[in-house]
Amino acid sequence: MSEARPSFARHRTALERTDLSRPVRLALNDSIITQNTRVLDYGCGRGGDIRRLRERGIDCDGWDPAHRPEGPRVPADVVNLGYVVNVIEDIEERAEVLRSAWSLAKQVLVVAARLEVEAHQSIGGCHQDGFVTRLGTFQKLYQQDELRRWIDGTLEVTGVPAGPGVFYIFREEAARQTFLASRYRRLSAAPRARRSDELFERHKDILQPLLDFFGHHGRLPQPEELGGAQAICEAFGSIQRAFRVVQAVVDEAQWEDVQQQRTEDLLIYLALSRFSQRPRLTELSASLQLDMRAFFTSYKAACELADALLFSAGHMPSVDRLCQQSTVGKQTPSALYVHESALDKLPPVLRIYEGCARTFIGSVEGANVIKLHRGSPQVSYLSYPDFDSAPHPSLNSSLLVALQTFRIEMRHFSNSKNPPILHRKEEFVTETYPQRAKFARLTAQEERHGLYVSPERIGTKAGWEQVLNERGVSLRGHRVVLNKETTK
Repeated sequence: MSEARPSFARHRTALERTDLSRPVRLALNDSIITQNTRVLDYGCGRGGDIRRLRERGIDCDGWDPAHRPEGPRVPADVVNLGYVVNVIEDIEERAEVLRSAWSLAKQVLVVAARLEVEAHQSIGGCHQDGFVTRLGTFQKLYQQDELRRWIDGTLEVTGVPAGPGVFYIFREEAARQTFLASRYRRLSAAPRARRSDELFERHKDILQPLLDFFGHHGRLPQPEELGGAQAICEAFGSIQRAFRVVQAVVDEAQWEDVQQQRTEDLLIYLALSRFSQRPRLTELSASLQLDMRAFFTSYKAACELADALLFSAGHMPSVDRLCQQSTVGKQTPSALYVHESALDKLPPVLRIYEGCARTFIGSVEGANVIKLHRGSPQVSYLSYPDFDSAPHPSLNSSLLVALQTFRIEMRHFSNSKNPPILHRKEEFVTETYPQRAKFARLTAQEERHGLYVSPERIGTKAGWEQVLNERGVSLRGHRVVLNKETTK
């Protein structure tokens, strides 16, 4: 007689959420889910994501074998398979569920599963390739690369890491490459007009889209790429003639800056595309092909330049030298720390160095400070939720990616009584950061009060508070004030 297979109550794994699930939040942030996409939540549990997406005006429905068996299983633009595969104990059934969800995705399948480094559940015993939880449910926990290899091998595709334990699988290769390229495109503002010109001012409404397009691409559009192209051609005869009017009222340096930034962004995208089989030129979207032709003599030449940058990003002496020379970020003997808003101001090699980690792990939610290690190939993503509001924000969590082994380590400090804290916040950001001046004024006050005399003591909350007490001062917002006892 064959041994009876254990029965697991999969429905007990469905959580009652108070907000959107992480894969859905990521898909919204990455514009995978928009107002114009129809979403199917495959294995929707109690339907929290469905309700909250509908509240945002997004067309969404879902199906779940236990909680929503009457729900539709029909094709949709985006299908979300969130934390479903990790609760299925049967390996063959797990793969079939993945293939079934993929068959319904017209544009993108979002797959999420629990990672080993994120596990907080108690293990009751091993079963198949997972374990039994204290609730009597099954959980299969993955390594990031293990999950990626399983998805790619099962579906015979190349997925894109969206975040820890979350992957996007695109139906069209051109759409995948467009998304990857967008990750490394700077959010450059359109060039600004520096002086009034009667012809420009009279046609400003129809010329502004042309300015915006150039700010985004660094080149002139084809007529089919620009909304309002017909109006421009009617007024000026051609897009080229209209652009000459725009050039007359914008500083030449702005054009050069935009073109330089766009060239670097494309090279960074090409360099990092080596990790997932670099596409042929014909596999890119029509717009991305035009970008390549505008900035490089050939696609082959662009790839060769990108490979040279990628090689430099893997050469630690070069990384160390560039970290030391960086005009952006806070330097320590072992690392360069950069606020997320300043990341694209780093030189291309350092952006690729960080991009190697992001290509593997995707976006790390809540991480707003990036640590580029100088002595070994590692990148850490640090979360300081109160970076702007707290004078010395506490570290909430960290995720380290080792670039040689592609193993990740995660640490949490939210319950720590003595977490690491930040000082000199102005050094993490650029000169144009909105609150930089306030941060710098606080640092100057703290220096005058001798609070930085012993830097080895102030790296944690307890050590910092002790130094404040010894000096007879405290903080009121971003200001140093004398304690009442000291002023008597």
